Amino acid sequence: MTLVIAIWAYGWVVMKQVTPYVGPFDFVALRFGLASALLFGVMVLRRQSLAPPPLGLTLAVGLSQTTGFQSLAQWALASGGAGRVSVLAYTMPFWSVLLAWWLLHERPGARQWLGIVLAVAGLVSIIEPWAGLGSWQSTLLAVTSGACWGLGTVLSKRMFELHHPSPLAFTAWQMLLGTLLLIPAAWLIPSPPIVWSGEMVYGLLYSAVLATSLAWTLWSFVIERLPTTVASLSSLGVPIGAVLMAWALLHERPSTAERIGIVLIVLGLLVTGTTGARRAPASPQ
Repeated sequence: MTLVIAIWAYGWVVMKQVTPYVGPFDFVALRFGLASALLFGVMVLRRQSLAPPPLGLTLAVGLSQTTGFQSLAQWALASGGAGRVSVLAYTMPFWSVLLAWWLLHERPGARQWLGIVLAVAGLVSIIEPWAGLGSWQSTLLAVTSGACWGLGTVLSKRMFELHHPSPLAFTAWQMLLGTLLLIPAAWLIPSPPIVWSGEMVYGLLYSAVLATSLAWTLWSFVIERLPTTVASLSSLGVPIGAVLMAWALLHERPSTAERIGIVLIVLGLLVTGTTGARRAPASPQ
């Protein structure tokens, strides 16, 4: 989880840096097309079966987690700062908590609710609604991307509970299916020609190899082994890192309210990170 946080936090800076060179849908299609090819190559080298996991759930995760979350987040970065967009996208844990409670019967305990309250207060402080949200389009796209990822996280947990697929195979197949849905969007939505600069190539390789192929596979292991609530709230370390890196590398200086928000989120992580969610009894079938 620590490695995932570090890779993804810097990934938001990289995603922002490529926006002058490529349209959002073109970049995400290239990124996940390359990442899918790499993951299937690893499966071949390991002589692992290429048979897909159950296609219904795999397609649903690909649609929500790859097509929805990634394309909307990249689109939001076109007009929003990397730190702010990453924080808005990471409303994901709160969507995950609600959906997991409803679909997976993972009822948060008292410590989780305290962590949620602290994290919500931190996000509100970072967003600063009293000062205006800036671009409404970027804000809406980023929050919607978080909802898509929350749904993908819960559906991934359901997949592992019901079918126990290989995390590598599941990651590769959901990315491939999500990418196939991205290609028509990249083809049909107008965007400027791609500028193949050194920064663009670096951003594509970092995003595809580390932030996608490696980190999403590690994320699948995390989802398989931790309760959805704990995994989702722990991932709030990513926007904290993204805000700090955007401050250092992109000169997006956080305000006093944003700094207070980061402290509150860290406290929420400390409260929730060492405890699991309680599972409510399943209804008889």
